[in-house]
Amino acid sequence: MRLTRCQAALAAAITLNLLVLFYVSWLQQQPRNFRARGPRRGSATGPRVTILVREFEAFDNAVPELVDSFLQQDPGQPVVVAADTLPYPPLALPRIPNVRLALLQPALDRPAAASRPETYVATEFVALVPDGARADAPGQLERMVEMLRAGGARLVAAPVASANPARCLALNVSLREWTARYGPAPAAPRCDALDGDAVVLLRARDLFNLSAPLARPVSTGLFLQTALRGWPVQLLDVPFPAARQPPLATAHARWKAEREARARRAALLRALGIRLVRWEGGRLEWFGCSKETPRCFGTVVGDTPAYLYEERWTPPCCLRALRETARYVVGVLEAAGVRYWLEGGSLLGAARHGDIIPWDYDVDLGIYLEDVGNCEQLRGAEAGSVVDERGFVWEKAVEGDFFRVQYSESNHLHVDLWPFYPRNGVMTKDTWLDHRQDVEFPEHFLQPLVPLPFAGFVAQAPNNYRRFLELKFGPGVIENPEYPNPALLSLAGGG
Repeated sequence: MRLTRCQAALAAAITLNLLVLFYVSWLQQQPRNFRARGPRRGSATGPRVTILVREFEAFDNAVPELVDSFLQQDPGQPVVVAADTLPYPPLALPRIPNVRLALLQPALDRPAAASRPETYVATEFVALVPDGARADAPGQLERMVEMLRAGGARLVAAPVASANPARCLALNVSLREWTARYGPAPAAPRCDALDGDAVVLLRARDLFNLSAPLARPVSTGLFLQTALRGWPVQLLDVPFPAARQPPLATAHARWKAEREARARRAALLRALGIRLVRWEGGRLEWFGCSKETPRCFGTVVGDTPAYLYEERWTPPCCLRALRETARYVVGVLEAAGVRYWLEGGSLLGAARHGDIIPWDYDVDLGIYLEDVGNCEQLRGAEAGSVVDERGFVWEKAVEGDFFRVQYSESNHLHVDLWPFYPRNGVMTKDTWLDHRQDVEFPEHFLQPLVPLPFAGFVAQAPNNYRRFLELKFGPGVIENPEYPNPALLSLAGGG
């Protein structure tokens, strides 16, 4: 069948209309800066800084005043307000091309780029401005840019004249130890981190090369990442003024904001792998496992826990639980008259560190088999699992004829108790595992036992424990640390 000229023209018109409709629909789904980009980064013909507002509470904020104050200084000032989801109540933002609302949580009806904050920034620099600040003096951002360009710091900050202005801190982040340590900044106003309200300026490429550039709380997440990279921040002495009508003016609003900020901070620290925060003066904050939660790592395969493959050592919360369990178990054994001694890697840790080995995941004690009946908890464990009045769980191990004391029913960090008995002057036992240190030894190492500091208390240990350890592990074991299974992962070589 041949088309007439009229039919062909009609088909062409329909096709053209469909193409136009598809293009318009696609264009409407793109972020604004796809449709109307501002000056490119580093351009000398437009603003060099994007104002990025991330730290605010949707239920009570002064973001409209903040945005308006910067637009009064420069009506073309690029401003991005970033939120996980659409703020409610809605923000009263100006409907102009250079003010954008970025929603960072992915959604089914938006392209992937719409959830990436860098999509909305076309300038060389970004100023992270907290809620409650406002612009006042013209040129303040430009002066911060020039200070940054002068070198010496990767970030430049100005305090906000609020009830909590920023102060300089030293910050050391140890991923291996899962720990952040805050203290006084020795070279203020150059510092590693800030505590308090500040406007922070840095290059956009630096910000968006961080793994979590806009994680909240912004100050906590930003400085953990920059301090780890060795990027100093310069704190200026000229502040930004506070909002004329500051947010969170009521006691209820402050209580709600503080509660949500604590929850966000705890979630962020856990997500970034920080389990312990040490503050100046010795105050500790814990963000890992507890007696009510599972331990921080799963089943150990090949004597090599998962965290070693991540180039980390035992989380500090797990070490704390092991120390508590070991101290408690030793107290129970001593009260019951059960002879015990530090065994294996635990004795090695006591000899080398006076503590648990920093990458170890349990504690080992040897006991005399004939003393088991002296201890009520061990007698009970012979028949089944026993939860004592302190919440510790005593049981027979499923792997063999030995006992295990778990930190709690939820948290299975544990102390293993290995029953030995003498035979012709040699200490032996009925269950042997495929560990290099799992060997018989002369009983004279236990006659007498000697005190040895371990994990914050004094435990009993074999006499001449250096020779005892070298019998089990080989010569020089105290001076030459190694991971439990160097065939899988070596301390020196990382694999």
